[in-house]
Amino acid sequence: MFANILIRRTFLNMAAASIGPERLGVAGKKPFTVFIEGNIGSGKTTFLNHFEKFKDRVCLLTEPVEKWRDCGGVNLLDLMYKEPHRWAMPFQTYVTLTMLNMHTHQTEKSVKLMERSMFSARYCFVENMLASGSLHQGMYNILQEWYEFIHANIHIQADLIVYLRTSPEIVYERMKKRARSEESCVPLKYLQELHELHENWLIHGTFPRVAPVLVLDADLDLHNISSEYKRSETSILKPILIDNTNQHPILASPSKRSRTEF
Repeated sequence: MFANILIRRTFLNMAAASIGPERLGVAGKKPFTVFIEGNIGSGKTTFLNHFEKFKDRVCLLTEPVEKWRDCGGVNLLDLMYKEPHRWAMPFQTYVTLTMLNMHTHQTEKSVKLMERSMFSARYCFVENMLASGSLHQGMYNILQEWYEFIHANIHIQADLIVYLRTSPEIVYERMKKRARSEESCVPLKYLQELHELHENWLIHGTFPRVAPVLVLDADLDLHNISSEYKRSETSILKPILIDNTNQHPILASPSKRSRTEF
């Protein structure tokens, strides 16, 4: 118990030194923060690449997979897939740390796009580990205490969730094509379970939705998906559009201006 208290105090002191006063992360202007959520192989990285053309005003943060694959020379992602009963807990602990680093990443840009979030880790992946038996109830309880501690002490900005909605069969084929070595042992059943958890969270609201959800059809192939990505631009780039509107005169009649929405 003493060790757990010491870890909490150390973590809080480090966070306070790097983030700011009071409830951590609240002070100062915050970017419009968007989480890109979806199953494995749903096209999250491709979605972020679509917004590269706005990178002068948009901060793009990809999922820290490379850190998970090389934690001091240890591939935690590979170990988690191969020995989940042994490595689920340490892996999710490290995921929480690396995702929290993304959440608290400071930027002067108007918009911050994040590939996944602590919330999908908590409500999808950790829940799946508990249901499958790879995470002991005691380990699950410890993770829940950490999530509650973070929620109480660190402000996690969340303005929009983009859900790249896919069918498990589609993402299973994509996963096999990209041939990431750690995913070679991932069965279709696992993707089906994750799909249900994403649906429960983002569509049915079984778990708290921390921001409005924009659902895109991500089953479309690369040649047709750009129209779906384009459809999200207005919602994601809202702060930039507002800034541009404030900086430039609107050449429209008052009646037309009153109907303008961003």
